[in-house]
Amino acid sequence: MGFIDEIKVRARQNMKTIVLPETEDRRVLEAAAITLAEGNANIILVGTDEEIDKNAEGLDISKATRINPHTTDKLQSYIDKLVELRQAKGMTPEKAREALTTDYTTFAVMMVKMGDADGVVSGACHSTANTLRPCLQILKTAPNTKLVSAFFVIVVPNCEYGENGTFIFGDSGLVQNPNAEELAAIAGSSAKSFELLVGKEAKVAMLSHSTMGSAKHADVDKVVEATKIAKELYPNVKIEGELQLDAAIVPSVGASKAPGSDIAGQANVLIFPDLDAGNIGYKLAQRLAKAEAYGPITQGIAAPVNDLSRGCFAEDIVGVIAITSVQAQAQ
Repeated sequence: MGFIDEIKVRARQNMKTIVLPETEDRRVLEAAAITLAEGNANIILVGTDEEIDKNAEGLDISKATRINPHTTDKLQSYIDKLVELRQAKGMTPEKAREALTTDYTTFAVMMVKMGDADGVVSGACHSTANTLRPCLQILKTAPNTKLVSAFFVIVVPNCEYGENGTFIFGDSGLVQNPNAEELAAIAGSSAKSFELLVGKEAKVAMLSHSTMGSAKHADVDKVVEATKIAKELYPNVKIEGELQLDAAIVPSVGASKAPGSDIAGQANVLIFPDLDAGNIGYKLAQRLAKAEAYGPITQGIAAPVNDLSRGCFAEDIVGVIAITSVQAQAQ
């Protein structure tokens, strides 16, 4: 059984309610239909009946709950709560009403805040900023979390590296140029996410163009410092760095370039030095290695809200819905 099939089995064991606010996108409604047919989650669709029916023609979404922000009897309580949360930032009842009725992602996040849903999946036709901004404003960060970051679960077919071809790539979707402290926090969160989702011990590689001092540069110094911090903060997590990609995942190369390391050549969590590297890396794996890529999955938010790549397929969204459900089970 593959990674996403195992995630779906876990999602079915304790079904959660996931909100899909992008009902203008056919792929989202296709994913809703598949999810409902498979029984992976309860689904709430945000939008008008006219919008949903137009874009869902031919799809069976009869088991989904529909919420129209303009007519729901919960709108006023959502307005009141949003004003309470954002009053110091100038939020008024009028602005709150406009935000909740015109930005369906904001409405979906408020549903989670008010306990009417367990998670949100969005981003198929909106930017990461549009998806995550209301999360940070309304849900805030999780307790004892230093940084909200994002990762992709990458599943490479017929691959002996990582955990039978399964990896976490972080940060591949959110933090542009993390400093050493932030990079260490991303490593710790990603290790925790790997163990939650994959169910195996995390082996974290802090990636660089250098392995154990083979190159000298300020960018290398950042990764070296991040590795030191991460080892201090997360003493029970296996972390090694700095490592080049081949030294991180190929046993023979790891043994040659980092002899004595029990992580080099065995890594299943790959921490990239910046967002450019992480984003390019996951897309290379997805497009050239035909890998399954699920994400960006966020970590560090008080409730699970996950972004999507705007190039995603309906099946990708189905996978992210199931992952979001498993994250919600762990809350």
